Amino acid sequence: MDYDCGITKENHWFRYRAAAIIVEGDCVLFAGNETADYLYSIGGAVHMNEASEDAVIREVFEETGVYYEVDRLAVIHENFFYGDSGTQPDTLCHEIAFYYLMKPRGTKKLNSDSYTNGGYKETVHWIPIEDLDKYKAFPTFMKDYLKTMPKEIVHIISNERE
Repeated sequence: MDYDCGITKENHWFRYRAAAIIVEGDCVLFAGNETADYLYSIGGAVHMNEASEDAVIREVFEETGVYYEVDRLAVIHENFFYGDSGTQPDTLCHEIAFYYLMKPRGTKKLNSDSYTNGGYKETVHWIPIEDLDKYKAFPTFMKDYLKTMPKEIVHIISNERE
């Protein structure tokens, strides 16, 4: 059994996450599920003793059914928010995520058949980058990041609790 790098104590939840930025043409890939009213980046928890780069490759395959290669580490995101699909709405959440830019494959064809930890069917969505602001999608920094795509690693802190 693999253990996620995360801690839950009372109403506090911490998670170490690896996530992907997958761009094909003018679209970026996001996921959703039948219980969430928002879209989210492809990725998930890093397992104990697993490198984040290995975790993102694993998570991308689990959610898309396709092996993508890592191009480079793009963003380190510290995220503070309330609640999540796996926690109660009043839970104080703290997440550290490494976002990797994945190498494009030249096709949007996927073989997705994934489920959330809660057993809900996940769906993947190619969103036109220019329309991303029309969607409720997390992380919220993604639409601005995709406009510039800096070559250096970017450190972003989001605090939705304020």
